[in-house]
Amino acid sequence: MYLEIVTPEATLFKGEVTSVAVPGVLGEFEMLQDHAPIVSLLGEGHVKIYGDIELDEEVEDRFTKADRGIWLPINSGTIELKDNKIIVLAD
Repeated sequence: MYLEIVTPEATLFKGEVTSVAVPGVLGEFEMLQDHAPIVSLLGEGHVKIYGDIELDEEVEDRFTKADRGIWLPINSGTIELKDNKIIVLAD
């Protein structure tokens, strides 16, 4: 599954991932390979990215390393998943 995270300042992440959990406005939800298409608003929390992930040095300090992946704190945003491609527009 392919993930792209974009903020007003920069593209923070582009790459293949195993799964992604996001803070939806009604609670956290996770997406895996072949998940049904979805568009949702995001609330304050963490975008949790799982898989074999490598970050660019210039954005590394914005993420927190966790057990199985990395977390990115966000204030709000939107997410779209279609055909195993996730785009997160985060603030």
